[in-house]
Amino acid sequence: MATGPTTSTFPESNPPFNQGLQGGDRKRTWQELHSNVKSMRRIHMFLANRVSLEFTFRVVETENGPRTRLYFLGVPPGNRENTLLYADMPSEGEDGSGESASQWKPLLIPFRGLMQTGNFSKEEQLLRERKRMGTFGITTYDCDVESGRFLFPASGSLFTCVDPDLISYPVYPTEVPTQCQGVRMDAKLCPTNSNLLAFITENDLWVSNAITGEERRLTFANKGLSNIANDPCSAGVTSYIIQEEFDRYTGYWWQPDIPEEQKTERAVYRILYEEVDESEVEILNIVAPGHGDGGVDRYRYPKAGTTNAKNVLKMVEFTQNEEGKIEETCIHKELREPLKTLFPWMEYIIRLGWTPNGRYVWAQLLSRNQQSTVLVLIPLDSFVPVGQEKPMTPEGQVTKPVVLVLYEEHSDIWINAHNTIHFFPQTNPNEMSFIWASEATGTRHLYHITSDLHPREAMPGSLKPAILKFEMVTSGHGEVSVHNLWVDEDKSLVCYTALHDSPIEEHLYVVSYADRHPPVRITQLGYSVQSAMISPDFQYCVCTVSNLTTPPFTTVTRLEWTQQPLNVTQKELFKLMLPQTMSFPFVPPELFMYKNSTTGDDMYGLLFKPHNIEPGKQYPAVQFVYGGPQVQLVSNSFKGVRFLRLYTLASLGYAVVIVDGRGSCRRGLRFEGVLRNRLGHVELDDQVEGLHWIAAKSGCIDLNRIAIHGWSYGGYLSLMGLAKRPDTYKVAIAGAPVTCWTVYDTGYTERYLDTPTNNPTGYVQSSVLNLAKNFPNEENRLLIVHGLIDENVHFHHTSLLIDELVKHCKPYHLQIYPQERHGIRRLETSEHYETNILSWLQQHL
Repeated sequence: MATGPTTSTFPESNPPFNQGLQGGDRKRTWQELHSNVKSMRRIHMFLANRVSLEFTFRVVETENGPRTRLYFLGVPPGNRENTLLYADMPSEGEDGSGESASQWKPLLIPFRGLMQTGNFSKEEQLLRERKRMGTFGITTYDCDVESGRFLFPASGSLFTCVDPDLISYPVYPTEVPTQCQGVRMDAKLCPTNSNLLAFITENDLWVSNAITGEERRLTFANKGLSNIANDPCSAGVTSYIIQEEFDRYTGYWWQPDIPEEQKTERAVYRILYEEVDESEVEILNIVAPGHGDGGVDRYRYPKAGTTNAKNVLKMVEFTQNEEGKIEETCIHKELREPLKTLFPWMEYIIRLGWTPNGRYVWAQLLSRNQQSTVLVLIPLDSFVPVGQEKPMTPEGQVTKPVVLVLYEEHSDIWINAHNTIHFFPQTNPNEMSFIWASEATGTRHLYHITSDLHPREAMPGSLKPAILKFEMVTSGHGEVSVHNLWVDEDKSLVCYTALHDSPIEEHLYVVSYADRHPPVRITQLGYSVQSAMISPDFQYCVCTVSNLTTPPFTTVTRLEWTQQPLNVTQKELFKLMLPQTMSFPFVPPELFMYKNSTTGDDMYGLLFKPHNIEPGKQYPAVQFVYGGPQVQLVSNSFKGVRFLRLYTLASLGYAVVIVDGRGSCRRGLRFEGVLRNRLGHVELDDQVEGLHWIAAKSGCIDLNRIAIHGWSYGGYLSLMGLAKRPDTYKVAIAGAPVTCWTVYDTGYTERYLDTPTNNPTGYVQSSVLNLAKNFPNEENRLLIVHGLIDENVHFHHTSLLIDELVKHCKPYHLQIYPQERHGIRRLETSEHYETNILSWLQQHL
């Protein structure tokens, strides 16, 4: 679920920072409010374009010794789109001063492919929705660090370029030719031959040679029919639920290395992929003017309690001949026994991949109620050619599949997905060691686990791990983040991000997994890490940080390690982006903390005071809410990009309050898990308590003029607020709200409410529809905003609510955006939406 209407806009070259927004009591015209919105939008884009993304370190041996180059995505000054940039690390004798921005350079000569203006294919639009992506130009890339080849999508096509030996001039990218009619998605370079790349088009897996342009279709799961009812299968593409609710956006994986015993005269290339069958998943028809067939878009969408997509793991093998031509014949393989047979309780494969040596496939399986998970290891010989008879023992029995369970976990709350896993090189063929993150104690921590790989006889459904070592690597307060980690196997060190020092500040830490010493914090207190990367040799760190008063800036440092005791010294080399000086009126929000009256927990919030505030005067306030799980709004990080519209409200004389109540994330599973089986209850209680606490503390909030406003789950909670606490909230603005959990998706809803069959009371009590009679009878207290082609929280939610409001003769206002999905993407729509909110609050609050 989205926290707000993600916007995609282009900046003007010279934002008028001298045009500060002025407060005051007079009512503004629509045009004046629109002008304010446009001014803030220019500021927003200026700040957003100062952030560097997707770092890659690369070491190249030169005649002067090894040199390290850092590649990243960024927007050069005066440009509108992301492109590939780079900066070279200074050698020991030429360390930078650290006080100025680096001489980063563009890797690419500007080319037409960067001029993306928002004309995306439907597949690209939907992926951008899943990823909550609002940037343009090059938004992702793949890099082979050995050859220096880059692969990236732009303007609906694929491009490649090579930086073979740390060139000092920009290169012109080459478009990868194709005969495919559809857009090529999820492109990846082959790890063992960077001339080869794979991609998805029209729901099947293809491979291409970047040099010769040769293409080969590898799978034939999809029939290419226009009617999805007759074409339910795909290969290498994840289902909607896996993308939206488990944050996995790929459905295929190249074998990373070819083990020595598997090497032949002709290189064999292997790709693991999942084949998805959605034939039993309900088809949803969405009225979409100007879209789809006859103004109707059709999607597979599993509602709570209904059938999910089915998926099976498969593998394709192909070779090249002496001339490098891809052979026509390829071998498709499947598991001797499907994972569903071995683990009948599994519903989702939420994580997949290969071990680094390419000998095993690993997978994390999750039960439908999301309270049980296993990490399994699958040897290559468990995959056999499709249709081949199962291997037999000398006694005539079918050989048992060798699928090993490395780890299992159960929770009475739920199990959150994460990407925090690292497999160590295998030094013993009968053991596998890895780093794994778990919330088994109630707080996510890292564990060093070693499992026995000896085959064990077991009936399907009863496979268990044989754990030889289970050691806690981190402990104490503050959870480890769900992001990737970095491991130095020579020094036995692991770097990771976590909230050990404060639940509102994320920092970079290092700890040894060979001893039990406490973690060492690398980054400075008083800031929060937004992104980080450690070089593979643990010599360099690039880190983007910010705080409430300082916009994001990116620093590159050299790391020097001592082992006994563990410590790290940093020498700042340079900044990729300098902290921005606010040359326009900027008033940061104030952080506050109070004790929850029910549990005694520390609760955190933010107060945006009205600009030009007058002592003793009380102002109308907007409580901006999300309230649901998986989201944290309150942190010591810069809010001027994500929440700039809240600054607009403060500049126009409103106070704005944000509270992270129980159920929000990054406070541990027990804090989040209070929502289980009862959504819409404790979250609202905590919002009201936080509002009253800060109103009493600040003295600047008029409690008779409070608006509640949010998007997605925040829209749901805004509706609940007006229906259950009309004495607290004068008006509610609900954006893209869930109104009835039985029509939201399986993966999200069942995690928190179980199925409608198992928890009918929870669904009834958590539904806004059952509270329609409680909405106020006064006019101008409810505004609902929704995109008509929203494929996540469908407009059907709003229509169901309107039907109930009409039955009870309740007044409401409705703003529909016919061309918008769950996130507002179009510039003109975004400006209208924000201007409309300001106008509506001005008239009715």
